[in-house]
This record gives sequence, C-alpha cells and structure tokens, in this order.
Amino acid sequence: MTAEPATRPAAATTLADLPLRDGIRGEHPYGAPQIDVPVLLNVNENPHAPSPAVVADIARAVAGAAAGLNRYPDRDFPALRADFAAFLRRESGVELTPEQIWAANGSNEVMLHVLQAFGGPGRTALSFAPTYSMYPEYARDTLTGWVTGRREDDFTLDVDHARAAIAEHRPSVVILTSPNNPTGTALPLEVVEAVAEAVTDGVVVVDEAYAEFRRAGVPSALELLPRFGHLAVSRTMSKAFSLAGARVGYLAAAPAFVDALRIVRLPYHLSAVTQAVAGAALRHSEELLGRVHELRDRRDETVRWLRGKGFQAPTSDSNFVLFGRFEDRHAVWRGLLDQGVLIRETGPEGWLRVSVGTEEEMRAFRTALEEVTGR
Repeated sequence: MTAEPATRPAAATTLADLPLRDGIRGEHPYGAPQIDVPVLLNVNENPHAPSPAVVADIARAVAGAAAGLNRYPDRDFPALRADFAAFLRRESGVELTPEQIWAANGSNEVMLHVLQAFGGPGRTALSFAPTYSMYPEYARDTLTGWVTGRREDDFTLDVDHARAAIAEHRPSVVILTSPNNPTGTALPLEVVEAVAEAVTDGVVVVDEAYAEFRRAGVPSALELLPRFGHLAVSRTMSKAFSLAGARVGYLAAAPAFVDALRIVRLPYHLSAVTQAVAGAALRHSEELLGRVHELRDRRDETVRWLRGKGFQAPTSDSNFVLFGRFEDRHAVWRGLLDQGVLIRETGPEGWLRVSVGTEEEMRAFRTALEEVTGR
C-alpha cells in the first residue's frame, strides 16, 4: 500500500486571499482586449512600422548602449532631454531648454510621476469626462482623490463649468486632454488658458499624446508654458513615432516643475537601452512623422464616410475616430470582431472607437461595419 504524502498541495492563492490595501481590492488590471484577428484597430497604434534604415540605426544605438550595461544609465539623461527640446522647437515652434524636459517609460509613467509629486492623501485630481480611462487609476495608485467634471454633448469643455469645478473641489492636479481620448477632440488654447488661470494652488497638465495628428492651425499648449509655471504638457513617442513598443513618454514644463518629478522618480528609471532607442528615433523624426499626414487624411476620410452612413462622428485631431450611436454597442463590437476587425468598446454608452489603420485595414473596417449594421 502506498503511504499518504506527509503534506497536501495548498489550494491556489487568489487575490481575495491576499491582504490588498483598500482602494484596489476588487479591481482588475488595466488593458484593452488582446485578440489575434487580421485587423487590429483598437489601441491607437501607428499602423506603419519603422523603416529598415530607422531599425538599423536603432539597432546600432542599442548595441552601443549594450557595451556599457554593466554601468547604471545617466539618471538625468541630459542629452536625450536636449534632443526632445530640439524636436519640440521644430514641431511646435516653442523654445525650450533641456531643464524643461522630463521623460519616462511611456507618458503613463510621466503622468504617474505628476500624481506622485502633486497628489497624495488629502489631495484631489480633477479631469472632465469622457476622457482617458487610466487617469483615475493614477489617482488610485497615488492615494489621490479623483473627481470629474463633464464635457458638453459635443465633447467641448465649457469654461464656466470648468471654473466652477475647480472652485468647488480645489484640485491639486487638473488634467486636460487635447486631443482628447476617446473623443479625438482638441481644446482651444483659450480654454487651457482659462483653466490655468483658475488653478491658483495646484498644477495643470495637458496630455497631448496625439498632438502630432492635430489638424493644421490647431495650436499646442506648449505655447502657454512661458506664462504659467504650474502648467505642463505631456507627449509620447508611442503614436506618431511608431514606437509604442519602446515605451517612451516625455513632458515639458518649467524647470522647477521638472525638478519635482525628479524627486519622486525611481533611481535610474529610464534604462540606457530606452535612452538609446529614443535618441535614435529622434534623429529620424522627419521620416518617422512623414506618414502622419497620410493618417490625418485617412482619419478625415473615415469621419466623412461615417457621417455619410448616418453615424455621428465628432471632428478628430487624433489618430482615431469615435462614432455612434448604437442601442447595443457591444453587439456591433462583437459583430465586427466576428468579421476579423477589432475596434474599441470605450467612451460614453452607445459609442465605439476605431483607430486609423492602413487603407486595406480601413476598407475591411468599412465593409464589416456595413455588414453588421446594414447601413
């Protein structure tokens, strides 16, 4: 007879078994569905991969960094910050010094640094819904209170409402998103200016993750930085630069604002490899951004097509389009998925969002949507 084992395997541990802190118990990790289908139009990626020449330069830069990986990277990366300042000068015509630039692992970490530095227990962050769904998670993770004002039915932001929300909640951090995710709409500079003037004991961050896709004549909030020391503008290389996999985001603000973020960052948070990749990509910024105009045109064409089919679609300054309205948006999303087209079920109830892909991908999207909706 076989002897009984001395011990039995323990039951699998679940999240409910662990002593999670209040505020994250019952929560789930953030993420869009990752489904292997032919047409992926759900997470606002750039459909065009870097060219072989760009890939080769990045590979050389990474090889050079690899030779020194036994040493810690430069924790303040002044050369990369100078490169970002030079790029923003060319892109937006705004003069910045390296001391006015910060960078991290995606604009997500940049925003987390902002909440770590200026949020916290007893403090509040304010934004205006609908907007990016990660913002309340940054607040949650930094023990910062989270409140939202509203956008109008056309997704614009009423200045009087914004002033009233600021006066009521006295936020330490106000987050404005322009172009906004998921609506694609940009804020006039007068709105950003009014909010910055209304916030007298906090900071204002304008998240411009999609700024390179804005239409001609739409300004960047970078132009307001000389006037407001408590204003910052966040950008990313994930979208227009086709570098979503590199995880590089950056921010421009007054040097003192940047110094506040340097206090809370983890030591050596930006690896030597990441710095090398970003620097190489910036050397090719003209080429990498060369197809942005093509994506803008395809975005505008998509908006016109959707409206022609009877859908609502706000004018977009990003690389995606929000459209609706649907009595059962999940059924439409599911129907498109069954046709091999993955878009995003996000934003206000009744709306869906499609990223701008290649001409072939957008043709597949249009065909599938006609099939699913009968329009």
